[in-house]
Amino acid sequence: MGEGKLRELLARLREHLSAGSALRAEDRERLNTVMEAIGAPGPAGPGVLLRIERLAVRFEASHPALAETLREIIDMLGKGGI
Repeated sequence: MGEGKLRELLARLREHLSAGSALRAEDRERLNTVMEAIGAPGPAGPGVLLRIERLAVRFEASHPALAETLREIIDMLGKGGI
């Protein structure tokens, strides 16, 4: 898996969070939890992909750029064998 690309995607995700977008506190917490799971040492499990996919669907209409970033992360992790 392209570690550099994954870091870039996580940085983009952090930008979305810090951009002051109209994310509810609950959604911010979910995103932070997913980011921690991705960045944690050791392999991320398939449950992480499911959580990311659910968030992407949730943000599809209201935050399309955020949803796109999440889908890129899913793709990257999937290519890494998760």
